[in-house]
Amino acid sequence: MSNQSQCSHDCEHCASNCGDRTAPQSFQENPHEMSCIRKVIGVVSGKGGVGKSFVSSTMAVAMARRGYHAAILDADITGPSIPKAFGVTQRAIGTEAGILPVKTKGGIDIMSVNLLLEDATDPVVVRGPIIAGTVKQFWTDVIWSDVDFMFVDMPPGTGDVPLTVFQSLPVDGILVVTSPQDLVSMIVDKAVKMAAMMDIPVIGLIENYSFVRCPDCGKELKIFGESHIDEIAEKHHLPVLARLPIDPGFAKACDEGKVEELELSALEKAAAAVENFVRG
Repeated sequence: MSNQSQCSHDCEHCASNCGDRTAPQSFQENPHEMSCIRKVIGVVSGKGGVGKSFVSSTMAVAMARRGYHAAILDADITGPSIPKAFGVTQRAIGTEAGILPVKTKGGIDIMSVNLLLEDATDPVVVRGPIIAGTVKQFWTDVIWSDVDFMFVDMPPGTGDVPLTVFQSLPVDGILVVTSPQDLVSMIVDKAVKMAAMMDIPVIGLIENYSFVRCPDCGKELKIFGESHIDEIAEKHHLPVLARLPIDPGFAKACDEGKVEELELSALEKAAAAVENFVRG
């Protein structure tokens, strides 16, 4: 019997690449049947070391302070740091129904590979496809209950995991994290172009390590040179949502698992933008 005679005409759920296809193939995965996730926000950058995990953590805290139930899916499988920032040491629990995320002191649900390891310092030595599959499982096998905003902490670059997240999860928008160095323009270009390719809107830019404030005179010192964030934002027609300083207090809070205790006025505009973005 020919393939055409077996056709169900349901192109959206068909893997065949025939000439009669009328709809693109969807790679989106369904969340766990007991999950309820209203909005998914990706936190991305074209390179490592710019503070995506810090932004993911503090944005979740900022939204929780606005009265929302926030969650973080730690997609940085080989470099997970979310549990440490929140002081979470217990392991995630699996039930017959699925895996339960761990709740922080402030009520934020988190899932990270570190919550599944015997020892949080054990390295995750696996190849790309397995890493991507693990991220999918964090979406399909974890029971995310009544989540208003899920922040997905991405690994750097535009490789397997970001592609998997963009294709498999219903990402509503992304936040691009940058730093003031000259090469940041290229980094933002890559992240914005990938988002455009995947038809995902960019909510705005967050610049980390923007300055350090002198403890004596209060002057802002540009350790990494003058910022180019405004020119980059204008080029891509995007808003600058925050300029975060180099603050030893931030690092200390994350090292001690006290990110929920930080004062986060610098992220108020970003939190408002996420809130207004989803309303629109």
